[in-house]
Amino acid sequence: MQNTRADFRQWFLDAVGEVAPEMAEDFVRQIVVERPRQAAHGDYACNAAMVLARALKKNPRELAQQILGALTTNESVARLEIAGAGFINLYLTPKARGSVVTAALREGERFGWAKASCAIHTIVEFVSANPTGPLHVGHGRQAALGDAISRLLIAQGYDVTREFYYNDAGQQIHNLAISVQARAREIKPSGWDSSEIGTPSGGIPENGYHGAYIGEIARDYLARPEADVNDLDAIRRFAVTALRREQDIDLQAFMVHFDHYYLESSLYADGRVEKTVQKLVASGRTFEQDGALWLRTTDYGDDKDRVMRKADGNYTYFVPDVAYHVTKWERGFVRAINIQGSDHHGTITRVRAGLQALDIGIPENYPEYILHKMVTVMRGGQEVKISKRAGSYVTVRDLIDEVGCDAVRFFLLMRKADSEFVFDIDLALAQAEENPVYYVQYAHARVCSVLRQAQVNNQMIVCGIDNVDLTLLTRPHEETLLRRLADFPFEVTSAAKELAPHQMITYLRDLAGDFHGYYSAERFLIDDQALQQARLALVAAVGQTLRNALALLGITAPERM
Repeated sequence: MQNTRADFRQWFLDAVGEVAPEMAEDFVRQIVVERPRQAAHGDYACNAAMVLARALKKNPRELAQQILGALTTNESVARLEIAGAGFINLYLTPKARGSVVTAALREGERFGWAKASCAIHTIVEFVSANPTGPLHVGHGRQAALGDAISRLLIAQGYDVTREFYYNDAGQQIHNLAISVQARAREIKPSGWDSSEIGTPSGGIPENGYHGAYIGEIARDYLARPEADVNDLDAIRRFAVTALRREQDIDLQAFMVHFDHYYLESSLYADGRVEKTVQKLVASGRTFEQDGALWLRTTDYGDDKDRVMRKADGNYTYFVPDVAYHVTKWERGFVRAINIQGSDHHGTITRVRAGLQALDIGIPENYPEYILHKMVTVMRGGQEVKISKRAGSYVTVRDLIDEVGCDAVRFFLLMRKADSEFVFDIDLALAQAEENPVYYVQYAHARVCSVLRQAQVNNQMIVCGIDNVDLTLLTRPHEETLLRRLADFPFEVTSAAKELAPHQMITYLRDLAGDFHGYYSAERFLIDDQALQQARLALVAAVGQTLRNALALLGITAPERM
């Protein structure tokens, strides 16, 4: 038997099945195995007896005794105790407690990963920025979240595709083209009538884009021999291509890659939007009123019905979204996860309503949504509101250039997605304990320093691990680290299940703190060779776990700092 929480939970569930074979599944799901708050209360505690007591209306301590009698022999367990109202506390043998070191070292980069693939075909869509400007810090939060969630799901055996949906159609793209055209005409003023672009002065309209990057795109467009300032369609294509390329460069700098890019414009070119509308009309869930076509979204929980096609013949923005998500389903993605800003909250019910109205077998909660709140950037105690280049907001590239990719990722993942977050540039640059990413990475650098001084590496330790007596690891800091390492697979599973990368940040900070305390309290190069080998193995296991946890977040583990 392995020594994970899941293994011990199943051990207790098997015993509960003997004591109460007819117990309802609702009660079974409430049975958990967790760490006691105080180490003196054991390595794990199980609430099975108290859950059973509620179900059977019997004394929990008596039921705990029955459960103990039904448990099979387990050589990893030193003893079991009934405590309090009926908790069952479990104490591991020293050998079992130290086995996590062997597991971490032998499994290497896969330590903490699921042992088997669940093969669930999953698509994670994130960033999906309009190609109308550089990526802002909100897009950065999406990128960090989406990439980390994808990595966590892959570690749990999911078949994951990362997708970027380019909104390269609609009014905002038209506004981009007009903005670039206006700048181009300022640079090359001859041969046009200012009345053509909708403003008396011939400048960029109020709903256009005003950042310095617009002028850069205009100059690049005019540098082409065939450039025509009056060809708005050519300008649109050039501007979208230029900004898509720039966004790709920003994402590469952020170490984020996508498996597939999907163009909104292709939904119109392929006729998918029109076909989706036709199917919705055929479903009987639409009606016409005031010259517009409406979808009865109130049938699916919306507060009011929504316009699909306006009186002028143009579709509202959620219609192509419905068509797009149909393609996800048709491509075999049985699970779809969208990461978007909190301003997209109104989209959720409409898109799901459209998918349900089509009645093609898509589940009600498809797609899943993670909505994140925006980020406030601070420097010197003052909010940083604009970029020199973008003009109206802080870009991802601004932050990467200021503090580096690792710090940006770490900070943007520190809080739950739906919480407000302040990005403190000064803190991210500080080489001090108060800077959480420095604190964690420095723990790994310390691990590497210890192993260098001992003139060993992971491979050498792995090769000799069978001859290492890990039962010698009995000091308080060592037992704390062993428990922390043993929790890693559980923490990965939990973070993936909850789609919550911030849980991994919390784990990393705790593990780093435990190791820094160990580093200060104990010596590693000592005369007792057996104890030295055990301690070096523990140090190496800590390093492996730090690397694995950081890798799940897309963050590097430096060997020197």
